[in-house]
Amino acid sequence: MNASLIQSMINAIDKPAIFITNDYVIQAVNDAYRETYDTEVIIGNSTCYAVSHRNDAPCDKRGEECPLAQCQKTNRPSSVVHIHNTNEGKTYCDILMKPVRDEDGMTIGYLEILDRISYAAADSQKNKMIGGSDNFKQMLNRINRAAQSEIAVLLQGETGAGKELVAQAVHQSSRRKDKPFVVIECTGLNESLFESELFGYEKGAFTGATNSKKGLIEVANGGTVFFDEIGDVPLNMQVKLLRLLETQCYRPVGGLKQKKADFRLVCASHKNLLAMVEKGEFRQDLYFRIAGFPIYLPALRERKSDIPLLCKHFLAGSEHRHKHFSERALQTLSQYSFPGNIRELKSIVEQAALMSNDDDILISDLPPQILGVGPTETQAIAEDIMPLEQAEQVYLEKICKHFDGSPDELANKLDVSTRTLYRKLQRYNIKLKGS
Repeated sequence: MNASLIQSMINAIDKPAIFITNDYVIQAVNDAYRETYDTEVIIGNSTCYAVSHRNDAPCDKRGEECPLAQCQKTNRPSSVVHIHNTNEGKTYCDILMKPVRDEDGMTIGYLEILDRISYAAADSQKNKMIGGSDNFKQMLNRINRAAQSEIAVLLQGETGAGKELVAQAVHQSSRRKDKPFVVIECTGLNESLFESELFGYEKGAFTGATNSKKGLIEVANGGTVFFDEIGDVPLNMQVKLLRLLETQCYRPVGGLKQKKADFRLVCASHKNLLAMVEKGEFRQDLYFRIAGFPIYLPALRERKSDIPLLCKHFLAGSEHRHKHFSERALQTLSQYSFPGNIRELKSIVEQAALMSNDDDILISDLPPQILGVGPTETQAIAEDIMPLEQAEQVYLEKICKHFDGSPDELANKLDVSTRTLYRKLQRYNIKLKGS
């Protein structure tokens, strides 16, 4: 395959694309790729990792999965999600790498195609999913794959893990992105409300129906319907939902004429739906209708390296944007299990920011559950309670009698500035050991 043929192949691709050889050198590039990066691409000289990452070594030498290395190993296409340095800053890209073979079946190079992910970011950006951990990247890869088709998606994960954000990402990355995104909260819907909310009703269909009303299925026409907590739909209503999904037709309450439904289906549940199927609490046929492409959302404790980034993001979007967490406070947060996941972390950030007296958010500003103060410990503390200022004085007197290091070292261990430490020692007339 000659150079002009390879260049023609690259030019025909509507996404950023390059052709590289075994040594990572770019031998052909399309305009979309050149426009994606600030770094100039020099054919026969530039390497993919220098342009996309501004690195001086391949990705697998920098602790990342390298799609080219995977292709060389398996001789099959591979894909990974990376953070690239684009002309819009650090941007997530879903990279597809394919071996290119000549007429004799010999691999002569590799085709790299980029799919930029607009719904996620590796730094604080409004209305985007934030993260950088491996589990987060794996989730992005599945979201991107799901968005490219019309398959029904089932989001599975704990409460507070961000299922609605993921559902919106699937919608925004699909061909239906310019059509409505409609959320249906399944929790608490009774049978009559379920039908009228989903399918709408005609005037006079029931007492109080003084006008006709469109159902959410009609409102979502051409777009995406997100059934949140679908595991809460009672069995008798699951039959009606299954019929809608199988026939793509429905009839408004009190109506005679059938209407055609046109929507992309995304569902979510924090419950184990397969276990519910085994117990007879969820229809098996409905499960297989909604679970065409399951996506698991990792709990926050499974992506702890994202906690500092998320803390910064939540502060940036609040009235406390000038504040920041100390390193020790972040370390303490990373040791917590976060049963409420990202939703709980956001609440903790807001509480800690309010409790801090200056721009530094310290360990002492964190809520009691983070510090491991349970009910029994709280009761014990209450029995020996004293004014906070007195407790601080008693504690400082105790440690200053035994600490052998410098004032700077003590201030660092106390997670305060040296100036603050001196001010407190002066207030309580305390002297450091040896001074």
